[in-house]
Amino acid sequence: MAEAITIVRPYAVAAFRLAKQRNALAKWSEMLGFAAAVAADPQMKAYIDNPKVTAAELERMFLSICDKKLDEAGTNLVRLLGEYGRLALLPDVARAFEELKAEDEGVLEAEITAAAKPSDSEVKALVKRLESKFGKKIEASVKVDPEIIGGIKIVIGDTVIDASVRGQLQELAYTLKS
Repeated sequence: MAEAITIVRPYAVAAFRLAKQRNALAKWSEMLGFAAAVAADPQMKAYIDNPKVTAAELERMFLSICDKKLDEAGTNLVRLLGEYGRLALLPDVARAFEELKAEDEGVLEAEITAAAKPSDSEVKALVKRLESKFGKKIEASVKVDPEIIGGIKIVIGDTVIDASVRGQLQELAYTLKS
C-alpha cells in the first residue's frame, strides 16, 4: 500500500493545487468522485485489467463514459493516468484529493473504535475534546470492535490514541518482555 500512495500522491497534489488555484475544489471533488466511481465499477475494472485492451482504447472508452462530467483539466488527468496504465488508481487519487481538501478546509477525519456502541452524547463530547486538542473541526466515524475489550481507540491521520484495554495489555506484555 505504501507503494500505491507514493504513486497516487503526486497526482492528488497536482489536482488539488490546480483546483485551489482556480477556486474549483468542489468541482474537482465532484469530477474525481465520478471518475473514481467509474474506475471502481467491476465491469470497468475488468476492462482496465484486460491486457488485450490498448491504452488508447481504454482512454477512449473511459472518456466516453465520463463524457460531460469532466472539464478539460479532468480529461487531461484521465489521459495522463491512462497513458501510464494507472486508471485503476483513480479511486485512491480521489481519496487523497479529499484528504488534502479536508486538511485545507481545517477538517480532520477521526475513526473512533469502541468495544461497545457509544451514545451520541458520548461521541459529541469526545469530538468536542478532540476539536479543542487539534484546533480543527473533526468529522468522526464510529465503529464497534469487541476485540479491543474496553475503552476506545482513535485514529486521526497519522495520530493514534489507543486507550483500549487491548492496547494497554499489549503495552504491558511488551514492557514485561523487555
